[in-house]
Amino acid sequence: MNYEDRDTHGIDNNASGVPMMGAGTLIGNDVCNQNGDDLGDIKEIMLDTATGKVCYAVLAFGGVLGIGSKLFAVPWNALKLDTEEKHFVLNVDKERLENAPGFDKDNWPDMADKSWENEIHSYYGTTKQ
Repeated sequence: MNYEDRDTHGIDNNASGVPMMGAGTLIGNDVCNQNGDDLGDIKEIMLDTATGKVCYAVLAFGGVLGIGSKLFAVPWNALKLDTEEKHFVLNVDKERLENAPGFDKDNWPDMADKSWENEIHSYYGTTKQ
């Protein structure tokens, strides 16, 4: 599913030309890699409440019909919105994502832990914004 199907407010291009969307509009949005391979969908968006910045998209990948899928916290700046295909692009191969640090729906990591944060950013080749 893509963000246009859930966008009840309309995409608002502000003066800078950057699209602004509600976070709820992006939940459930598809994520693919640069080759167009399906990498799952966004289950949650994690915000740093002290700074107001979006830190991670929690991506569900694997399993069958959502059963047995694994969750991955992907740094927000590792994702790019493809407005033509109407999905996010994460520049990793499926095999790399399968081996990424992940977690299950009942056992979330402490995302405020600096060592966890460093591991995630190192894995995806990003830096904290």
